[in-house]
Amino acid sequence: MCALMFRVRFMFLILCMFFSRSLSKLERLEHPVTNCDGSLNILVVGDWGRQGGFNQSIVAHQMGIVGEQLDIDYVISVGDNFYDDGLKGDTDPAFEASFAHIYTHPSLQKQWYSVLGNHDYRGNVSAQLSHVLTQKDWRWFCRRSFVLLSGMVEFFFVDTNPFVEQYFTDPEDHIYDWSNVLPRDRYISNLLHDLDLAMKKSRATWKFVVGHHGIKTAGEHGVTQELVDQLVPILEENKVDVYMNGHDHCLQHIGSDGGIQYLTSGGGSKAWKGVILPWDPKELKLYYDGQGFMSLHITHSQAKFIYYDISGNVLHQFTLSKKSKTFGHS
Repeated sequence: MCALMFRVRFMFLILCMFFSRSLSKLERLEHPVTNCDGSLNILVVGDWGRQGGFNQSIVAHQMGIVGEQLDIDYVISVGDNFYDDGLKGDTDPAFEASFAHIYTHPSLQKQWYSVLGNHDYRGNVSAQLSHVLTQKDWRWFCRRSFVLLSGMVEFFFVDTNPFVEQYFTDPEDHIYDWSNVLPRDRYISNLLHDLDLAMKKSRATWKFVVGHHGIKTAGEHGVTQELVDQLVPILEENKVDVYMNGHDHCLQHIGSDGGIQYLTSGGGSKAWKGVILPWDPKELKLYYDGQGFMSLHITHSQAKFIYYDISGNVLHQFTLSKKSKTFGHS
């Protein structure tokens, strides 16, 4: 009888482990669509938090103008939210100096959805994830990884920092806050599993992935090989449409007809003039070594992307069509 009870309990434990493993642990949010036609308008900016310096305030002002023109629904930040070393804590005045007091235009008083960059990991990570910041400024929302459903599009925000081996093996004089990340291999394995599961369960028309580090980039940091090896197979298998990132302080569009479009919007403040690595010109649709940001206009059948410089000039635009997944650009 005892042996039978043991076997029953053991099988129950195995089943619990199986079902808990089969359920995605990624936090899920929903941002309601308010436009009558179901469309979405979004701004994307990265690598910005310099207390207004390096033209951050000017970029913010232009974002406000474009945001008003488009009547945006929300803003996406692709990381490196606070330079040089993140936040010291949830009372760090850099939060107000680099965010709340900078993005003051009425059109930018919308929800901000943010991921962490490598500079954010050099500070107190839990501070940026804290509800205390949301109490200070209701717009702020930041998590390591999460899923955002918004009408016909689902955004998968991914913490790409732990993938980069150099941060662990050769951090130079930087100190990273790996709390709740170690052991690293398990963290990455769980994240990839949960991400793959969430994508497979998605019924959204569009699938966009948001991370900090570049996968295809002609910027100074170059290709993040760990993401190419571990993340890209999942993106391709689940027919992701777009991967958006920052990290390189520039604006980029790399892609080919029918494939994933790789978009960099890392021009929120300090830019790297004249820095560009060789890339296939057939894939490199835009490389701009200045400051700026990007907008998205998404409908059920099309997604339009526009890149702006610091003066609001349109640098590049293209449209993806969901029917054939082709794109045109100008």
